[in-house]
Amino acid sequence: MRQIPVDTSGAVVMVAKSPQVKVRDRRTGEIATDTETGARLMTVDVMFAANEEVEILSVTVPESGISGELAMGTPVALTGLVARPWENDFNGQRRHGIAFRAVAVTSLVGAAAGSKAA
Repeated sequence: MRQIPVDTSGAVVMVAKSPQVKVRDRRTGEIATDTETGARLMTVDVMFAANEEVEILSVTVPESGISGELAMGTPVALTGLVARPWENDFNGQRRHGIAFRAVAVTSLVGAAAGSKAA
C-alpha cells in the first residue's frame, strides 16, 4: 500500500503518552514485530501541532528507534515519518484509517540543552 511522507519541519511534536509495546493480537498477547527486520515494535502517542491545528497521532516505531527519555510533554523529532492509509473488514464492518510509522522518535531535551551550552 502507498506510503506518504509527512513533513514535520513546521510542526511542534511532543510526547502525549510514553512508548508502549505494540500488541499484534490482543487475544494471544502476541507482540508486533517488523516484517523485514524482526525488531519489536513500539507505539508512541504524540501531540502534532501544525497550521494552528493539534492532533494526537499514534506512531509505530522499532524499539531500537526510540532514544532519550520520552515522558509526557517531551519535545521530540520524528525521523522518516510516513502515513499509510489502511482498510479492512472486521465482523462484517468495513473500517479504515491512517497509520503512522517512523524510523525513529528522538527526544530533543538533550539536544536543546547541548545547543544552549555551545
